[in-house]
Amino acid sequence: MAKENVTRALRLATETNYLLIGENILHRIPAIFREQFPNKKAIIIADPITYQVAGKEVHDYLNKEGLLAAEPFLLTSPDLYADYCYVTRIIERLRAIDAVAIAVGSGVINDLTKRANSELDRKYMCVATAASMDGYTAYAASITKDGAKMSMACPAPYAVVADIDIIRRAPRRMTASGYGDLYAKIISGADWILADALGIEPIDQVSWHIVQDGLPSALGNPEGVGAGEKQAIEDLTEGLMLGGFAIQSLRSSRPASGSEHNFSHLWDMEHHTFKGEMAQKYGLYPNQDEQFPSHGFKVGIGVLTMTALYERIFETPMQSIDIEKAVAGWKPLEEQIADVRQTFKGTDIEAFAVGQVTEKYVPREEVAKQLLIVKNNWPEIKARLQQQVIPYKETLRRFKCVGAPVECEEIGISRERLKASFKKNQKIRNRFTVLDFALRTGYLDQWMDELFNEGGALSKPNN
Repeated sequence: MAKENVTRALRLATETNYLLIGENILHRIPAIFREQFPNKKAIIIADPITYQVAGKEVHDYLNKEGLLAAEPFLLTSPDLYADYCYVTRIIERLRAIDAVAIAVGSGVINDLTKRANSELDRKYMCVATAASMDGYTAYAASITKDGAKMSMACPAPYAVVADIDIIRRAPRRMTASGYGDLYAKIISGADWILADALGIEPIDQVSWHIVQDGLPSALGNPEGVGAGEKQAIEDLTEGLMLGGFAIQSLRSSRPASGSEHNFSHLWDMEHHTFKGEMAQKYGLYPNQDEQFPSHGFKVGIGVLTMTALYERIFETPMQSIDIEKAVAGWKPLEEQIADVRQTFKGTDIEAFAVGQVTEKYVPREEVAKQLLIVKNNWPEIKARLQQQVIPYKETLRRFKCVGAPVECEEIGISRERLKASFKKNQKIRNRFTVLDFALRTGYLDQWMDELFNEGGALSKPNN
């Protein structure tokens, strides 16, 4: 990937002032810290694993230069995840000292530190330890609060350091997880093309090109990613950083998150864990019986699922859609809310989902206008989508190369639950995606049946 993509994205960034990606660069952190945070001292925030991987080394370099304000603050919970209760703990620690937080870790540590510093109106620094997700440089953090997984507004780190030697040594499953999260930009891009074509949400050209221009090289060597090759890992890391910069530029996750991410958000809201042999193979905590599958693995299953749906849509003659029939089947808001309440009855998702469905509801006359656009312009829309979406079989091959799950059972989701998640997915976010498109056309149930019935792409494990 051309370095100029990162340089250009950094110029357009609104929060991140400095990014360094390279080999054996942790020793440069004291100088970087002095330059970016003059007259300040630091405190490291990590978990026991990330502290051993990189935190201790960073601590020692800073200590030699007299740049530490306190001992490291380690989050030691064995089931640590991005829950707001940990944000509160970090806030309490940071309020007691005048120090710049340095988050040493990947998704969870960075998101928790990001939100805590946002509430304190402080800048912070991040040292990446794995190419496991795109959230390092993203505006906002994915945090679970009151049972609901949500994207909380908060500025990205002011400075980011990513040492490729450290990142290459991360467990293979974490790199595979990052590959799945980056691959999501293929589907989120397709969803945005649909929203743009239907006049719902125009594509922002700046953020679109930040994330999409580098995808071919970042995703194009899955064999190298799977083998931990330096250039492949560096390209993947840069691609993930660019995804975050696109989110930062637009102040929205739209450039990097679509229907595929909704599967992960839904299963997080349902507090999904799994056990057994597959948990030992793919889990974030291999030595524990109960597992929280990684964000990138859940997103990756979402990518495969939505890719299969897009291919089914491509096979349907949408220019012949019966608009009158589709509009007649479009339920009024009161009925859609009733469906939401029935779907999530007795869970802490119910009220949240009601709000999301209410926000994105449109009346029947608006649905008719959107479907008329589809009917009159389908060849052009389809061509744009096919240029964006990588074929299902090729996506499957690439995921196998990097070591990512390709079956929902590998992350503890049954076929029945995956199918049920289609409709739940559509109800938990106010962002227009391909699932909203499918619902408005009236084809959603038919397409789901065709995908999951015998012979369908999602009917049985892939060999």
